[in-house]
Amino acid sequence: MNSAYRDVIFVNDFTLFRGWLIALSIAMIGANLIEDLGFMGEMGLRRQAFAPVAAIIGGYLFGIGMVIAGGCGSGVLYKQGEGQFAATVATFGFFTAILATAFGPLAPISKFLKSFKMSVGIDEAGDPISSPALWNVIGNTPTIKWIVIAALVAIMIPVVLKGKPFAKGPKKGWSWSLGGALIGMIVVLSWWASYYYGGQARGLSFTGPLAEFVMFVFTADSNARFDPMFNIFGIGNISWGALYVLGVPIGAYISAKGLGEFKLTSPREASELVRVFSGGLIMGVGAVFAGG
Repeated sequence: MNSAYRDVIFVNDFTLFRGWLIALSIAMIGANLIEDLGFMGEMGLRRQAFAPVAAIIGGYLFGIGMVIAGGCGSGVLYKQGEGQFAATVATFGFFTAILATAFGPLAPISKFLKSFKMSVGIDEAGDPISSPALWNVIGNTPTIKWIVIAALVAIMIPVVLKGKPFAKGPKKGWSWSLGGALIGMIVVLSWWASYYYGGQARGLSFTGPLAEFVMFVFTADSNARFDPMFNIFGIGNISWGALYVLGVPIGAYISAKGLGEFKLTSPREASELVRVFSGGLIMGVGAVFAGG
């Protein structure tokens, strides 16, 4: 995500951005479809409460931290699998700030920002919707939902087609269009898998699950607030999210080795490590403020 927006702004290259739009379109359609079909239980997609002040401040901080750290939450994890030591340092900053903001001295600030909640629309019982979706601005029927989704996808399609997504891909690796499509499908699959195997639908998130993985490493208990946990090999209790976060650098390592791109690297200047660690800290604070 960081790379997609960076390339658009600095080099006017929309390649990764178009791949991200494909992933977003498939994720949006697929996740809502399996929710409607009942594949995620009664709770379905666990939409968060609408706290605009926390979302704006948190999103802004996350954006700053993402650029300084050289990657978003998923970015710093998969770059570890490529052998980048700087990404490991950024991840340390990321989870340190997550824990400090979710459970530590910054928690009161996070709670205060999230107290400014807003409701959007009215549900079937006539009550305000505190955890709204975008279409609730217009209405709360399945027809309106799919009209809004169709309109959003229709806006994205011309941007994607301009990049010639069906053209022959590179000799090495996947094309941006295939990569985007696969990521979108993984997002949809994760919503189902997190419900089926983890007991609660949570999908792909990196803020909470990373904190849960770190808590398991240090305390043998992921301390997941809302999700069921499982005892693993008698060592301790771990959540589904913590396990999939562990899988990201492992998968990136397998991919990098297969493509012959794995290489242990470290910045020449110590100041670079300080910079990425600081970026991880800012990103972690913003992530908790914004809700993930």
